[in-house]
Amino acid sequence: MKNLNFYGIRSIFIFNIKIFFTEYQSTIISPIVSTMLFVVVLSTIGKSFNIFFDGSSYTDFIIPGMIIISIIQTSFQNISETIINMKQIGSFNDFLSSPLSRIEILTSFLFSSIFIGLSVAFINIFLFSFFTDFYSFSSILYQILYLIFTILLFSSIGALTGFLTYSWDIQNSVSNFFIVPISFLSGTFFSINAVNVKWKFLFEYNPFYWLIKSFRESYMGIYNFNFYNCGFIFIFVLISLVISYFIFHKGYKVIY
Repeated sequence: MKNLNFYGIRSIFIFNIKIFFTEYQSTIISPIVSTMLFVVVLSTIGKSFNIFFDGSSYTDFIIPGMIIISIIQTSFQNISETIINMKQIGSFNDFLSSPLSRIEILTSFLFSSIFIGLSVAFINIFLFSFFTDFYSFSSILYQILYLIFTILLFSSIGALTGFLTYSWDIQNSVSNFFIVPISFLSGTFFSINAVNVKWKFLFEYNPFYWLIKSFRESYMGIYNFNFYNCGFIFIFVLISLVISYFIFHKGYKVIY
């Protein structure tokens, strides 16, 4: 078995991170401002109507969900936009002609996505810690675990989108008709207890819901580890990784 080219993986890793943080106005500041505006508007609504969840204010309830939404969109858009842009200008062919396997190239993209996603998450957590009393260091490892699950899952989806298309229209369609609905309809802004009983199965078998719920509870310091829920999420993440690695290894539509 061929040894991994760690130098090459590190080079692409650093390259992706430099691009992301160089364009910080659109990759970091803009999403954070949008998230803050969402929280301000929704927290105002919550206070106006005296909305509470399990003794917590609506602001405390939605902040963890908004952090996850930010990570979902960052993870998907960063890797999908990077790959599509590189394919359109032809620079992705340079990666494919380098002494790196396609598996190593994808691995470097995923590692950079994890670093970028965690960086964005901790920036959001730091800023929102001024608005909520539920930030807890006691469950920081659980928070990181579910953040990594989220990043890997949506980075894999972003990688598949980038691999299988050359068009921004398709990438935007996946974002608008899959990523955004999943982000908003997985318990980010409401409790499952408010859902009609006959529709609760949509959440009980929804890994995205359990991702948001588990991160919210760990963020608020009330999380109790559930092996089955964590295993369910892990299997779903693993399947997405296997599919993306398989398609990239086969090379379907990777080269224009």
